[in-house]
Amino acid sequence: MTLRDAYNDEPEAREPNPDEPEVSRRSRGVALGLCICGGLFGLHRFYVEKPKTAIAMICTGGGFLIWWLYDLVLIAAGEFRDSDELPVRRWGVEETPSLAREITGRAEQRVIALEEQCDGLRQQFNELAERVDFAERMLAQQREPGRPQLPRPSGS
Repeated sequence: MTLRDAYNDEPEAREPNPDEPEVSRRSRGVALGLCICGGLFGLHRFYVEKPKTAIAMICTGGGFLIWWLYDLVLIAAGEFRDSDELPVRRWGVEETPSLAREITGRAEQRVIALEEQCDGLRQQFNELAERVDFAERMLAQQREPGRPQLPRPSGS
């Protein structure tokens, strides 16, 4: 391993093992929770990207509870399949750190841009306040008797 590889933040891509069966990237725990809480509305089927059967579950009330119970048993046993016909067997949720880092990076850039815009507006506001203050002093000076007044511009 080179020094550059040792400090690389990106996770190493795993090569598929031919001895290990391919499983879905969806979480079995999430699917089970969605089935228990919203199985009558097909939430677990929306989660595994099967919207047509999810809508059918909504219309039939979970297949009159039979379909919902069947899915519940399949998910608990690890035999429920996603839209790619891969079994949903992993209990953990797969993290995508690169996506999270990308979103965070974009959010930080937007915050920095907004801070710069706020600083620019603050400067403009301060300059405007100074001008208004100067104009008020000039008008007050013209109204007071006994003080020298500024000459009026000629040409009118």
